[in-house]
Amino acid sequence: MRTSGLAALCAIVFTNGLLAQEAPKTEPKADAAKPTEKSSVTEHTIQIGGQTIAYTATAGTILLKDEKGEPTASVFYTAYTRSGDAGTRPVTFIYNGGPGGSSAPQHMGAFGPKRVITLDAGPTPPSPYKLVDNTAGCLLSVTDEVFIDPVGTGFSKAVGKAEDKQFWGIDEDVNSLAQFVTSYVTRNNRWNSPKFLIGESYGTFRNAALVNRLQSQGMDFNGVVMISTVLDLRTLAFGPGDDLPYILYLPSYAAAAWYHKALKNPPADLTAFLKDARQFAAGEYAQALQKGSKLDAQEKARVLKELVRFTGLSEDYLTKANLRVNAFQFMAELQRSSGMVTGRLDARFSGYAFDRLGENAQYDPMSTAVFGAFVASFNRYIREDLKFGQDMDYKLLNEQAGGGWNWKRKVPLSFFPVAPNVEGDLTQAMVSNPHLKVEVENGLYDFATPFFGAEYTMDHLPLPDKLRGNIQMKYYNAGHMMYLHEADLDQLRGNIAGFIHGAAN
Repeated sequence: MRTSGLAALCAIVFTNGLLAQEAPKTEPKADAAKPTEKSSVTEHTIQIGGQTIAYTATAGTILLKDEKGEPTASVFYTAYTRSGDAGTRPVTFIYNGGPGGSSAPQHMGAFGPKRVITLDAGPTPPSPYKLVDNTAGCLLSVTDEVFIDPVGTGFSKAVGKAEDKQFWGIDEDVNSLAQFVTSYVTRNNRWNSPKFLIGESYGTFRNAALVNRLQSQGMDFNGVVMISTVLDLRTLAFGPGDDLPYILYLPSYAAAAWYHKALKNPPADLTAFLKDARQFAAGEYAQALQKGSKLDAQEKARVLKELVRFTGLSEDYLTKANLRVNAFQFMAELQRSSGMVTGRLDARFSGYAFDRLGENAQYDPMSTAVFGAFVASFNRYIREDLKFGQDMDYKLLNEQAGGGWNWKRKVPLSFFPVAPNVEGDLTQAMVSNPHLKVEVENGLYDFATPFFGAEYTMDHLPLPDKLRGNIQMKYYNAGHMMYLHEADLDQLRGNIAGFIHGAAN
């Protein structure tokens, strides 16, 4: 998933009397072809853990409809179902984030039956790419999988009189996916199946709102997997006068500085080092920032030395930054002396700087390192192996969706706009269904959704103590897309498979 921090991402007005003119009469349009659903069904096998699994792949579309029964959107999905199993087998719905991202990275990099080989922590060379059986990550041994592309991504699009932008927003997106999931479950007789959601990045934001919406409509879920989590966009925003993001990012900066050997006295134990970074960030650093201009010189000097120890940045730079360095500044500064910028989605990645004097990184070297492989491999796979989409254009990432997203939601007891937040949705979903389990997957080198931010969010959910045990935290020596690192992909699959098995039984 490529996004700019979660994506930052015309109207033409006719005047001078043109609107007053009577519109010319036109002949009625010939009836356009009525939207229809399409599908391709193929049979396959894969070996996982020494076991041969036969499965059915269905690549197809489901039409969404309005209250009048008129089609409004065609949603593309790819479902993998294990052959011969009854309707009580778990089913898991999987999507990416963005917003505006298709599910191809999860499909081709993480959990699908096929996986494209990419280089770890470096740019993958151009085609030909190697597609292999995904024995390390595929979840078919424990659950059926349904990969979903939201409207405007992949092959999914608005139909009839609707437009893609009508589906671009927090609640608009949830409404469409809730209808899709309900339709899929009904058509495939999966109401009695244990049900799970897996979302990445903005997909975790979507997870919270979607599981709450579906459960309020009578469809309970067993579990939700959050990969690289954000539920409160304030934690990522670096807004003026808001010190919280600087606090929450500091341990991730420490991890990146340790990885790139930017520390003067690097510790041998990364785990212990990050524990110290958390304590400093939440303690002395947070207290110093909250004092603002009242911070005295002695305390500032002490905090400055600790920031140097944890970030590897110079005292001069940190002084000029007033102890506050945002993610894009850190990406540009950490390896500036080498003429390199540091990755955002995964700080282990490095790339050549466009502007060695630039304050902020101009691009994310992790994104450019792998997305070409995902685009080419999915386009080849869906057409050659699954026999679908020969005459269709697949959108891996729709930046218009991210740029045009409707972030507005009604917030109880608030008369003013607040940062988009779905913590209340997840809390309500867990309180109303005390059996709902949540697993949070965190990459230590993730600058898009830092792990300390996920910890802070989960610790601040207003849950009863008895329900806090329903949340599990997992960590990986990789970044936002931890499945790019094969050892972590194997660990990720093992963690999620164990989570699904436990929550389904």
